[in-house]
Amino acid sequence: LGLGLGVARAEEDKGGKKMTGVLGYKMKSLDGKDVDLAQYKGKVVLIVNVASQCGYTPQYKGLQALHAEYAPRGFSVLAFPCDQFGRQEPGSDQEIASFCDRSFGVTFPLFAKIEVNGPRAHPLYVWLKQQKGGLLGSGIKWNFTKFLVDKAGLVRARFAPPTKPETL
Repeated sequence: LGLGLGVARAEEDKGGKKMTGVLGYKMKSLDGKDVDLAQYKGKVVLIVNVASQCGYTPQYKGLQALHAEYAPRGFSVLAFPCDQFGRQEPGSDQEIASFCDRSFGVTFPLFAKIEVNGPRAHPLYVWLKQQKGGLLGSGIKWNFTKFLVDKAGLVRARFAPPTKPETL
């Protein structure tokens, strides 16, 4: 988690907007508020597409443990619910928040449900996949794919869904 604070390259997303890695995106939180990811400048983040009814859902426990242990040193998990894989995230934003709190005591940021693949994929995930492809191409293959992002907002590693947070 001690990745260096390098200088991020300015890039353009599909809309031609200038940005600096992950830090150039604005997202909706699970409670509907706008969140500028620029607030994570200088922090290492782990971006994960999550689902409440997946075989990998118990990874929430490991993600929460990572967040709790390393947050004081400038780390955060950022979770993005997605219902594209087996309809395993069918709940409303409120139901997702309640489930994560009740089942795992999640304190890391949860964002509004998004798509990570296909023509309606959120531009953040389009960019993430361009930066680090997976073993079978750039598409997200399932829930709990993880992207490790450095302090400058650049992707440094990608981890497949079976990779347990405890091993990172």
